Amino acid sequence: MKRQQFAVIGLGRFGSAMATTLAELGQDVIGVDSDPERVRRLADVISQAIELDATDERSLRAVGIQDVDVAVVSIGENIESSLLVVMQLREIGIKTVVAKAVTPLHGRILEKLGVSRVIFPEREMAMRTAHSLVMPNAIDYIELSRDFSIVEIPAPESFVGRTLKQLELRPRFGLTLVAIKRRDEPDGAEVTNIAPSADEMIRRGDSLALLGSNDRLNELDNLLKR
Repeated sequence: MKRQQFAVIGLGRFGSAMATTLAELGQDVIGVDSDPERVRRLADVISQAIELDATDERSLRAVGIQDVDVAVVSIGENIESSLLVVMQLREIGIKTVVAKAVTPLHGRILEKLGVSRVIFPEREMAMRTAHSLVMPNAIDYIELSRDFSIVEIPAPESFVGRTLKQLELRPRFGLTLVAIKRRDEPDGAEVTNIAPSADEMIRRGDSLALLGSNDRLNELDNLLKR
């Protein structure tokens, strides 16, 4: 994985989780917030945790924000500050800006300002939770469109010991296996096999990432319930 430099501006719950996860993934992270307590909590977790007013372009340039690859603006509570910070980042010349939005209007304005991606954390979490309630066998869920998704499920017992060629997932279920996650040892590292070959055999304990229409994924989930 290529090492990149990220700036996370706003270190509330979403921002601190974002900064911590990026650091755990081996990335350089500059965390910025005007609240000294939030900055203190991340001081030993990320590359740099800095207390400053992110709406001040001069302060941002002084800490080298212009050199980051990606800036994440996670100021959701104060929409005015969120928009001002995004404007400053775009003015500085950062090409990839990701911003958290709290309302549809906030999101539309961010898009008009040229952010690369708008995130609605509460809406996305609500969607994931709703799908997990409808499909209780799902470990994780990613919506690709209104009709298509990727769902991660534990390998059904009927799949264990059979190859992908034998399972015929596309003809039988209309689904594509995107990846297999497994641990060779109970306490070992998890390994992800992307686009496995037709001769790959499913093992007990595997997790399967399946791509397909929501209707076909629901059909498989109903099959697993029986």
